[in-house]
Amino acid sequence: MKKTYVLSTLIICMVTACNHKKGIVVFQTDFGLKDGAVSAMKGVATGVDADLKLYDLSHEIPAYNIWEAAYRLQQTAEYWPAGTVFVSVVDPGVGTSRKSVVLKTKTGHYFVTPDNGTLTLVSQSLGIEAVREIDEELNRRKNSQASYTFHGRDVYAYTGARLAAGVISFEKVGKELPAAVVMIPYQKAVYQGDSIKGNIPILDIQYGNVWTNINDSIFKVLHVEPKEKVEVKIKKNDSLVFYQDIEFVHTFGDVPEGRTLAYMNSLMNFSLAINMGNMANSFHINSGPEWNIVVRRKKPN
Repeated sequence: MKKTYVLSTLIICMVTACNHKKGIVVFQTDFGLKDGAVSAMKGVATGVDADLKLYDLSHEIPAYNIWEAAYRLQQTAEYWPAGTVFVSVVDPGVGTSRKSVVLKTKTGHYFVTPDNGTLTLVSQSLGIEAVREIDEELNRRKNSQASYTFHGRDVYAYTGARLAAGVISFEKVGKELPAAVVMIPYQKAVYQGDSIKGNIPILDIQYGNVWTNINDSIFKVLHVEPKEKVEVKIKKNDSLVFYQDIEFVHTFGDVPEGRTLAYMNSLMNFSLAINMGNMANSFHINSGPEWNIVVRRKKPN
């Protein structure tokens, strides 16, 4: 009888362990890794539940660059399973009246962050299921009320970990807000006349390639075949920075070393590069909501 009881208990424990999903938290900040800030956030999360699976998206977002934080979330989120909790802290307004929120997308992902524009792109690409304001009376690290400058540790990591671990439900985050977030204005990819207008949201930093938000579906309306040329204009606000006819190819080695090329990047977005060179540095091109591009098919003479 005793053996049967022990065996039954063991089976129950095994089934419970199998059914227990370890929550996933993905961290993004502009803190860098030179000090202990990121480690402190992970320590708080581990203190909530040591079985949480903690990962990094990036901690090298340029300081205060909310737009790049928004882009990196969009670039990454769709590859993570539903239920993943993203904690993104690029927060130049820390301690001020900006709201601290959790966005639940229609895909079932959660984003814990200040509502300062960081949610611009994922709210559009993944859809807004609901937004809740973090109730800091309930969801704040114990004895941290006197700290006004590290909400990433005291509020966001703590709340994100509690949500991922199942300590709180989404409804327990705080009061529900209207299904909207603070948006950073930018040029969406649109086809007008014989041209496509778009934005340069980010650079492929390691190589200096110039990425746009013009996806392959939109680009196809220009009916450009490989080895044909496109006319490219790049502006920062209203100032023309770059103007050139560029060959559209499949990959870098399709043109000689040192030549510019147009191609579809790994996200299937129209992009520009110099084979074995750095296009952004060579032509003083950068990225952000103020950097726009116009692409037109160059008709043969």
